[in-house]
Amino acid sequence: MNWETLYRRKLKDVTTALQVIKSGDRIYLGGGAGVPVQLSQGLIERAGELRDVEITHILTFAEAPYVRPEYAGVFRVNALFIGHNVRKAVQEGRADFTPVFLSEIPGLFRNGQLPIDVALISVSPPDEHGFCSFGVEVGTTKPAAEAARIVIAEINPRMPRTLGDSFMHISRFDALVEVDYPIPEAPMGGSSPEHLQIGAHIAEMIPDGATLQMGIGNIPDAVLQNLGNHKDL
Repeated sequence: MNWETLYRRKLKDVTTALQVIKSGDRIYLGGGAGVPVQLSQGLIERAGELRDVEITHILTFAEAPYVRPEYAGVFRVNALFIGHNVRKAVQEGRADFTPVFLSEIPGLFRNGQLPIDVALISVSPPDEHGFCSFGVEVGTTKPAAEAARIVIAEINPRMPRTLGDSFMHISRFDALVEVDYPIPEAPMGGSSPEHLQIGAHIAEMIPDGATLQMGIGNIPDAVLQNLGNHKDL
């Protein structure tokens, strides 16, 4: 069977695709800007049918309606990174936090310490050979998908194809949902004069040609705003 036929057979709407999720499952939700927004919204529509579903994810750049108090007993988040959308729930004891280095997360999935029943992910459309790219979020989402018992993928034409070890073949997915919406983004913080001054001091220490790994927050944003005259970063 060629991959185009396989693709068509696996296409489903959100509601049908999520019917495989049952009470007690652990779900991995794609992280960062790779969060599958429509699938996560579809989970809410099934709230009346489910109990004790764990949703595990790193930082996500989208709303997290499943963490609201009214879904206690239905969904419980296990955050591997505490972002703004789950921080209050963790502080109030309505969500859990597993402290772990980012580099260690793939191993939790691969060695079975954190077994995944269902991975909900977002990927690019397939290429001519039937391979989809994880695009902007590969690091933890691809290992989770490889280890999961069931993989449900949003196929989003706005997800860019990234090179390297970022591909998965159509045959590995259990269900596909075609979507078309902008990839979520991390909002830039409002930098105060103090933030900008700190950013300027840091920028002075960064040489042209440097490779940068930026964190999230007002200070990293202020550093970026002060790098306009740098070259080859």
